[in-house]
Amino acid sequence: MKTSFPSGLKLRPDGGFSSGSASSFGVGSGIRISSGSVAGFGGGRLGFDTGFGVGVGGPAMPTITNVQFNQGLLAPLKMDIDPNIQIIRSQEKDQIKVLNNRFASFIDKVRFLEQQNKMLETKWSFLQEQTTTRSNIDAMFEAYIANLRRQLDGLGNEKVKLEGEVKNMQGLVEDFKTKYEDEINKRASVENEFVILKKDVDAAYMGKIELEAKLVALQEEINFLRSVYEMELSELQGQIKDTSVIVEMDNSRHLDMDAIVAEVRAQYEEIANNSRAEAEKWYQQKFQEMQVSATQAGDDLRNTKSEIAEINRMISRIQNEIEAVKGQRSNLENQIAEAEERGEMAVKDAKQRIRDLEEALQKAKQDMARQVREYQELMNVKLALDIEIATYRKLLEGEELRISSGGGTANIRVMSSSSSSGGTYGHVTNCITQI
Repeated sequence: MKTSFPSGLKLRPDGGFSSGSASSFGVGSGIRISSGSVAGFGGGRLGFDTGFGVGVGGPAMPTITNVQFNQGLLAPLKMDIDPNIQIIRSQEKDQIKVLNNRFASFIDKVRFLEQQNKMLETKWSFLQEQTTTRSNIDAMFEAYIANLRRQLDGLGNEKVKLEGEVKNMQGLVEDFKTKYEDEINKRASVENEFVILKKDVDAAYMGKIELEAKLVALQEEINFLRSVYEMELSELQGQIKDTSVIVEMDNSRHLDMDAIVAEVRAQYEEIANNSRAEAEKWYQQKFQEMQVSATQAGDDLRNTKSEIAEINRMISRIQNEIEAVKGQRSNLENQIAEAEERGEMAVKDAKQRIRDLEEALQKAKQDMARQVREYQELMNVKLALDIEIATYRKLLEGEELRISSGGGTANIRVMSSSSSSGGTYGHVTNCITQI
């Protein structure tokens, strides 16, 4: 009876199978397959001590009957033994061990990659949710940035408005300054006029005093002259009464001395009266002129004093207005400085936040691109692993068909001694027990 085996497998003289070719899948992976015939044909078993087992068995064979054979066949045969057979068998055993190790490593790698695939699917779903969340955060950041820009525009408009108000206030301040300078000039001119008028008033007052002194002196002189005149007149009258005048004259003519004396007296009295009247008239005229000048000077002095008082009140009022305008200007300058400082701080804060948001968005985009690249790489790895898994699955199915058709039973046990989850495969100790 002939038994057909899959391509690549050979029947060894000791009843096992050997593979003439070896395939390498991945780094550190290997396949080891051993098969042996047993005395009884019950069932075959392919098992893994990790909890996964597949039983493969052929159909139960009928009992063995007596067979007639040629006794000559029991004679010993002379066969030439190849001295290299042991070396070939040891090489085949080593090759089978290597293939078994690769197969066990491949199975462990398949399981690890399945776990990695699940983990990556979970991570991908999480990243999709995170992407959605980040999109909401981006919208919120954009709204916040738009709000900050609106606030910045409002602050800019307010700054422009305040600059216009400052310019208006500066114009008002310049106008008030011009008015203040004009008032100062007017005050200086009025003070100069006041000084001049004061000098004139002082001169008029001194002239009045001098004229009054002269008037008093003239009145005293008039009184003195009047008294002297009266004394002289009385002395003259006394002399005229007490003096006897002897006049030698022509007897042919008689002189009336009483009439002459009376005439002379009348002339002197008339002259004295005229002189007294003229002096009194002149003194009265001068006195009236001096009184008019003094009255006019007093009126001018009062008018000047009232004008000076009015100018002083106006100056004090203008000074108060200037002080108030200066206070308003200082307050406005302080408010403008504070507004500019707040605006600059708000602009700096907004720019800093915009830079932070842009950096965060750039970092998020970079993370997203990196995660997309990682996902693509993992999908490529997954696709390659799916292809390898499908290939190994076909090999395993072919081996199971071979075992079921050949009646041999193989027990494959994979024992994992150590493993690591960081991408490094652990050492795998594989043990195949032949039944």
